[in-house]
Amino acid sequence: MNNNNSVAAKAKDLINKAGPLVALVLLCIFLAFKNENFFTSTNLLNVARQAALNGFLSLGMMVCILTAGIDLSVGYTMTLSTIIMAKCAVEKGMNPVLCLIIGILAGALLGLINGILLTKFKLPHPFISTLGTQNIYKGIGLVITGATPIAGMPLAIKWAGSSFLSSNPDSLLGKIPISFVIMLIVYVLFSIFLNYTTLGRHIYAVGGNINTAGLSGINVDFVRTSVYVISGVMAALGGIMLTGRTDSAYPLSGNLLENDAIAAVIIGGTSFFGGKGNVLGTFTGVLLIAVLRNGLNLLNVSSDMQTIFLGGIIIVAVFVDVVRGGGFKRVKRMKKDEKPVTQA
Repeated sequence: MNNNNSVAAKAKDLINKAGPLVALVLLCIFLAFKNENFFTSTNLLNVARQAALNGFLSLGMMVCILTAGIDLSVGYTMTLSTIIMAKCAVEKGMNPVLCLIIGILAGALLGLINGILLTKFKLPHPFISTLGTQNIYKGIGLVITGATPIAGMPLAIKWAGSSFLSSNPDSLLGKIPISFVIMLIVYVLFSIFLNYTTLGRHIYAVGGNINTAGLSGINVDFVRTSVYVISGVMAALGGIMLTGRTDSAYPLSGNLLENDAIAAVIIGGTSFFGGKGNVLGTFTGVLLIAVLRNGLNLLNVSSDMQTIFLGGIIIVAVFVDVVRGGGFKRVKRMKKDEKPVTQA
């Protein structure tokens, strides 16, 4: 009997992990039949290039959701950090490499603010704190730019977002975007971080049961703050890719980007209840969202309808997460356990 239960559990786990990949393959097959341009190398590599931005944002979102949190400010964290970087590079004429570092540090600082609001100011849920900072970061960006894009980036800033592996545009390497390659490298490093470092394991522990994690000696506040700092850094890296691709820092560039990130993470199998999820699943979710966006464009679906469609996908993905996680009972259990054990 136990063996049967074990086999059933392993089969269920395999289905959960393979589900997003199967959905991605089926979506690609469908789009290939609907539009002959989908499976061209030019289009697929364009999908890869466009996936880089959401790829970085989704990694940051994933670690937040792994702790049963969320970062709604991720889009405008990206925007404000790149505006700061652009102002240093274009208006102040500072060294471009130094400006890149400043942009990443700005992202980390904005993420740190989110973490402090949650842990030190004891706001009840990161939904509240990050919704607030989303609007604050958006407003600051509009104020300091006068709602005007900053263009004319130095080559060192544009390189990651606009360059390809080869300078020969006719070769295959000349069509592979460096931004996608960098994203792949970061995903590999992230997988190592989550699986083989103390902080990575603590992130899963806090998301699995925050009280047990606190009682076992884990500094819960430090872990929860760290994930928002990580999210800020990932947002800044995504902003660097976007700025390089568009050669501008636009004050409204972060609008609704959190939706794609949340969708990719949840579709990829990360549980909204925390403690469950992996980098490979998030990567699959990122590709699925990128392919979906690309396919809808090829099918001439309006951007407004795409927004409606994506909203529906998020709702379905969360519902599936609730059901497969034994969810309704777990929701009741979480409501009874609203005061986590934290450390000063």
